[in-house]
Amino acid sequence: MGRAPLEVADIVRVHREAFLQRYGHAVGEDARRALHAILACRTAELGGHKETRRCNHCGHIEIAYNSCRHRACPKCGALAKEEWLAKRRAELLPVEYFHLVFTIPDELGPLALANRRAVYEILFAASAEALLKLAADPQRLGARLGGLAIIHTWGQTLRHHPHIHMIVPGGGLSPDGKRWVGCRKRFLLPVKPLSRLFRRLFLEKLETLHAKGGLVFQGIAAARAEDRLFRKLLAACRTKDWFVYAKPPFGGSEKGLRYLARYTRRTAISNSRLLKLADGKVSFRYKDYAHGGEMRVMTLDAVEFLRRFLLHVPPKGFVRVRYFGLFANRFRTRNLARCRELLGAREPEPLPDLAAMPWPDRMLLLTGHDPILCRVCKKGRMLMVESPISKPSARDPPDTGLFTGQAGAAR
Repeated sequence: MGRAPLEVADIVRVHREAFLQRYGHAVGEDARRALHAILACRTAELGGHKETRRCNHCGHIEIAYNSCRHRACPKCGALAKEEWLAKRRAELLPVEYFHLVFTIPDELGPLALANRRAVYEILFAASAEALLKLAADPQRLGARLGGLAIIHTWGQTLRHHPHIHMIVPGGGLSPDGKRWVGCRKRFLLPVKPLSRLFRRLFLEKLETLHAKGGLVFQGIAAARAEDRLFRKLLAACRTKDWFVYAKPPFGGSEKGLRYLARYTRRTAISNSRLLKLADGKVSFRYKDYAHGGEMRVMTLDAVEFLRRFLLHVPPKGFVRVRYFGLFANRFRTRNLARCRELLGAREPEPLPDLAAMPWPDRMLLLTGHDPILCRVCKKGRMLMVESPISKPSARDPPDTGLFTGQAGAAR
């Protein structure tokens, strides 16, 4: 695949120093490592190995360097996403699926940004608990549900907007595990009670964490540091309606799953949305959902663009994709088998051993795209003519000055 006309790496390369001069005192190590990885990805700077390939039809030669494989890199993760999607597709049950979204109000945004790991954990826990509790109510569905949840922290203009996406089958096991309890067609659970329960659980967990001294107040959130002001914030949030969305995924369960798959390895913006870098400003396309999803163009100061982009680098080790309920990791295989048994569905065909396949064959199998098809003649394949050359690992990058300065939470 050819290089995009403009990449996030180009913006980092030109404006990194200006960004660090303005925000370096507040940029944590996670964000700094993301900057380095994006800048080095698929270049000679990365280290690791490189390989030279020649087309067996026209003789065109290319040198391919390592990918950085960082979660914030717009160029990496395509193959991992397709592998993840293939495995999740094999777990789908022959029932209607629902797409749910749980969002916290804007008033909590600064606190969430100052306590990303803690607040994101609460967001996962409160949304899953609310769904499972309401579904277990005999007056509602009376079933044990399970599903897949993914956290998404950005909007189309890269502003901080943490919310949870879920894919959930339309039904679950009866409390005794002997029956499949299906929901009504195109209706899983009432949204208003679900939203109120989610709101209550989230604020209770947040208040408990605060009582234990588990929250920090910095940046904009510093204005809420006093206990009185924190409680005033919670009181204001209790009077608001929290947004919860619950509808069948448009186009069916597989399309809904593919929609979520984009977020498993996706960063805040793809290179394909970037339009121009000129005069210290970045222009990019975005979808304006307030006006029916119309495509518009936004132009930001390059340093502001990088600030917004780095808001969405996840904390080190933070798991963005989680199963819950019936399909929690410990019980998923057993409970999926039980659900198929009760639904009269056959076990899925076992997937081929993807790990044993060369990456070009894996990509071709999963996507239909041949990654070593010659970009010039479109007929030959790029065959390796030089073996990989070992170099120092990119995971321990040289000291370029990028990792100097005070570490802290990104603003």
